[in-house]
Amino acid sequence: MAVPSTLDPLAALRAPGDPATDVYLTGTVFLDIIFTGLDSAPVRGTESWARGMGSGPGGIANMATALARLGLRTSLAAAFGDDMYGDHCWECLERDEGIDLALSRRVPGWHSPVTVSMAYEGERTMVSHGHEAPPPEEPAPQVPPSARACVASLTPGTRQEWIATAARRGSRVFADVGWDESGRWDPDDLADLAHCDAFLPNAAEAMRYTRTDCPRRAAAKLAERVPLAVVTLGAEGAYAVDSARGETATVPALTVDALDPTGAGDVFVAGFLTGTLAGWPLADRLAFASLTAALSVQEFGGSLSAPGWVEVAAWWQHAKAYDDQDREALRRYAFLDRLLPAGPRPWPLRRAVPTIGFRRA
Repeated sequence: MAVPSTLDPLAALRAPGDPATDVYLTGTVFLDIIFTGLDSAPVRGTESWARGMGSGPGGIANMATALARLGLRTSLAAAFGDDMYGDHCWECLERDEGIDLALSRRVPGWHSPVTVSMAYEGERTMVSHGHEAPPPEEPAPQVPPSARACVASLTPGTRQEWIATAARRGSRVFADVGWDESGRWDPDDLADLAHCDAFLPNAAEAMRYTRTDCPRRAAAKLAERVPLAVVTLGAEGAYAVDSARGETATVPALTVDALDPTGAGDVFVAGFLTGTLAGWPLADRLAFASLTAALSVQEFGGSLSAPGWVEVAAWWQHAKAYDDQDREALRRYAFLDRLLPAGPRPWPLRRAVPTIGFRRA
């Protein structure tokens, strides 16, 4: 039996009267242009040639795409320029990924934000350009749609009223946070954390906000402020503390050849959120999130690299057949046998194409 392109992880839980939306999120969509295959950083005064290139929606589109490819009904509220870049991003998200853009808007005369990303030596350097979208002519509704969950990107020192509203209406709020450019790293700046069910920073962010020198101690301190704290540890895996249940879990990182880490954090959150809504044990959720993030760094781009169930199933078939992963670590993923239909799939699989988009005949 072949694995379908989209497996519904919530099929057994769906009931009449449930929200039509599984996950709601809002933010800025960029047009990402990604160069890969660079041996080193570009040198001033020289021309560098990249061996690979890709393009696609980025920014908040990374998270939205990752969620949709895992079978969650995803609603995105964002501004799109009325230029060709905006057209391309809208079509990719709505037509190709099946993301609901009913709450998004087109902005006449506003050009799409653009990011150029250069991947080399396992890292990436980005250059972005864009302007804040003008406010809508009519005020946007303050109440987000009814949804099982929302994803919020916290802004230090700033409250986002929709987060509290979503929590009051019963949505589970999963939050991450960006780098604090002010250098304050004051936990009191994250006031919206009071409305969140889960907080998923990386190790550097977690340690700075908690004034600790250990990611695990940082996770424990954060779990005093939010029911579930998950800290990603990069090459060392991830660690979670569920203070509501008095439970912890850790998972080692998988061995992969990293091409581009862009969007890996977004994919991790999407994988963890999927398992949480589906009611999986904490350790399985953490392992699945780490797996999806590991699969994403083997491709270039953010939304381009987000894996779906086909990629997950292909990896699991490959991992069981070949001795290129630690066998002890692989036992952590035995739960995939209960989720995935059997059937051989080619490995590896590729998604990205090096163009803004071919015109269809």
